[in-house]
Amino acid sequence: MISKFEVVKDLRTFLIVWLGQFVSLIGSAMTRFALIIWIFMQTGEALDLALLGFFSYLAYVLMSAYAGILVDRYDRKLIMMLADSVSGISTIILLMLLSNGQLELWHLFITSAISGALEALQIPAYSAATTLMIPKKHYSRASGLVSFARYGAEVLSPFLAGAILGFVGIEAVLMLDIVTFLFAVITLTFVKIPTPKRKTDEEKLSRWQELTVGARYVFARKGLFGVMVIFVGIGFLASLTYFSILPAMILARTGGDEIALASVQSALGLAGVVGGIILSVWGGPKRLIHGFLLGAGLSFLIADMLFALGKNTQDWMIAAFSAAVFIPFIDGSYYALWQKKVDPALQGRVFAFRNMFTMAVRPFGFLLGGWLADNVFEPAMMPDGALAPILGDLIGTGAGAGMSVMFMFTAIGGMIISLSGYLIPAIRNVEQDLLDFDELDARDS
Repeated sequence: MISKFEVVKDLRTFLIVWLGQFVSLIGSAMTRFALIIWIFMQTGEALDLALLGFFSYLAYVLMSAYAGILVDRYDRKLIMMLADSVSGISTIILLMLLSNGQLELWHLFITSAISGALEALQIPAYSAATTLMIPKKHYSRASGLVSFARYGAEVLSPFLAGAILGFVGIEAVLMLDIVTFLFAVITLTFVKIPTPKRKTDEEKLSRWQELTVGARYVFARKGLFGVMVIFVGIGFLASLTYFSILPAMILARTGGDEIALASVQSALGLAGVVGGIILSVWGGPKRLIHGFLLGAGLSFLIADMLFALGKNTQDWMIAAFSAAVFIPFIDGSYYALWQKKVDPALQGRVFAFRNMFTMAVRPFGFLLGGWLADNVFEPAMMPDGALAPILGDLIGTGAGAGMSVMFMFTAIGGMIISLSGYLIPAIRNVEQDLLDFDELDARDS
């Protein structure tokens, strides 16, 4: 039995880094909420909100090709500090444009792309650094804490941003975001993050060979590749609705009610916090593949169907809670599995390739989701639309109803994709078939 004191001691360095990132996430989430409101009030189009995600994910995918090389070659702490610093600078530029009355939609698309490119560096650097900061037995706990930070920010940010928007204005939200970036950089200066030694034979690799290290590593391991493909599928469906059109659906069905959107997003965050706490205390399921596949299947089936059938803020809050409470288990199991199976000296390149591969379809999910909402499903669910006689009694009609129908389709599709992993032995048995990296080192020594 591991005592609480021992856990805190083992996680001390990680917790300092985690605190800085948590505070930074709160600032970023506040800015994102404020900008969603600003954009919707300017255009009222679901596609415009989806384009923010499109440019962010597109830049993420393009940057990921080189991010892994940089993470494995250079100081991971320095990379994280650089990413936070540049993010802060881009927010300063937005603040200046807004203060001068010059902020336009295309400015936000550019800063979203910058943010996506920086995340392509930050995420593999943070994940690979975590592997060396803590013992293997705490990987799932650390993932739970990361989920807690992510969703804790979602709980706090909508109402904090809403209060600041109402009493001061969007400029104050951006200023607070800049302060949080600075805090994240300062916390990083107080810790030492180990950097693994590069293997001698890797020094002779050409640039092209370095770029393909991650891909060759994953393709040679059918279990990891299969798990990654499942993640691609559920990520694409999530980008069609959950990531792309959820804010637009809530705002459309409530006549632009900011409080309704804040309530739903806070419910998402609260559920993520609850799930993250449970995962951090429990440590996660013994079989990580169950946490990933079952968690994803249940999240889609329950939550997306509730989003589809809901007609008021209370219904959508229940749906949001049902969606996000599973996500720490999905993400925690998924990322802990990769941390256990991949050599730390290769994790930057392997994780960057994994992230690039899994994110590659998401920009198109954002575009397709926004386009389908504005041009297919929303017109079809107007009172005189083609689908209104079929689904009108169940979903309702009018603004936002078409987007609700889209959630019905992703509920069924997401469950099928998630549970299909159990039909493939390489995925179902990935933990037994592949040795952990430290077990592999012990065998080879």
